[in-house]
Amino acid sequence: MIFFKSIYKVKFIWKILMHVTIKNLLKINEKVKTNLQNQIKTQVEPKIIAVSKTFKIEHIMPLINFGHLDYGENKVQEAIDKWSNIKRENKNIKLHLIGGLQTNKVKNAVKIFDYIHSLDSKKLADKIAYQQKEQNVETKIFIQVNIGKENQKSGINEEELLDFYDYCLKLDLKILGLMCIPPLNKDSTEYFEKMQELNKKIGLQNLSMGMSADYLNAIKYGSTFVRIGSDIFGQRY
Repeated sequence: MIFFKSIYKVKFIWKILMHVTIKNLLKINEKVKTNLQNQIKTQVEPKIIAVSKTFKIEHIMPLINFGHLDYGENKVQEAIDKWSNIKRENKNIKLHLIGGLQTNKVKNAVKIFDYIHSLDSKKLADKIAYQQKEQNVETKIFIQVNIGKENQKSGINEEELLDFYDYCLKLDLKILGLMCIPPLNKDSTEYFEKMQELNKKIGLQNLSMGMSADYLNAIKYGSTFVRIGSDIFGQRY
């Protein structure tokens, strides 16, 4: 009896001492699992990308020490400065580029990032393919689709997607799936549904969509990578 009380006491103390980022991640995991219980049995549990952009490594370390492996950054130089040493020490950590990528930053991006979620032009595809061969690495890539047809956003238009995908295959790029950022202040459902249709049409298995405000909705439409920042790390200032 004393033994079991000690176990409960340790668990209680651990819960109190647990860093807020870990608590937030565990809450998200529970929400995802509950959401998946209502989905089709073939739906896979999505990877949660903890979007750590702008946060200092001291704020991220509790999550790293807890064992979370997937992190998102949107600037190449920030990622190099923040993650180079940590990735050398922990080979299992996977870094995701979730922001736009300029062609003059591709060389360094391919060095530090395991995933690129923002392939949006043939010129960028050419540069990535060249650097991968030069560095003898294989980066996992998502094609960014301008699903809302917004002039201010990057991405491949729906009508050009099949031709662009074929172009990427000829370059031997490892295309995992499609990525989108739906229009702000609109219901994301129709855009996620359309992305799911496009992904199936091409025959891809992965979708990168869903952020803090809509990741549960994205999972309903087959998202396998969700990008969550503020719900884990708090608001950015």
